[in-house]
Amino acid sequence: MDIMSPFKIGFFVFLLGVCSAALGQGLKPFTSDGCSSFPNGTREENDLWLSCCTKHDFEYWKGGTFRERQESDRALKACVAKVGKPGIALLMLAGVRVGGSPFIPTKFRWGYGWPYPRLYGEHTESELEQIERLSRHFKPNHEIP
Repeated sequence: MDIMSPFKIGFFVFLLGVCSAALGQGLKPFTSDGCSSFPNGTREENDLWLSCCTKHDFEYWKGGTFRERQESDRALKACVAKVGKPGIALLMLAGVRVGGSPFIPTKFRWGYGWPYPRLYGEHTESELEQIERLSRHFKPNHEIP
């Protein structure tokens, strides 16, 4: 493998995403992996902040503007701090700010429900309809536990 291979592979993945978006592939159904490579709680309380992560995943699934992402990340931090873990909340905030970028084709990036690449931006009316239709079965608790 030559030195340019990772670049070529990344560029190819980017082009595939552009092509799939151009073909009109829409929003996939909502999925959540909990706290994405992070524990869902403590040893004593395994799911202590899982509901915080699920709501955060819902926001990341649909994506939106950069400001909406910042608000979602701050809400995750506040939620985890409210269950009594302010130190964990800061650690999680750092993790999502670094790892949740829409520019990286991860399964937990901002806007992961849409074909890659899906960057920051306002949703169109058609996209809002897709979000509404696909999220009817899942209404996250908007209150912090």
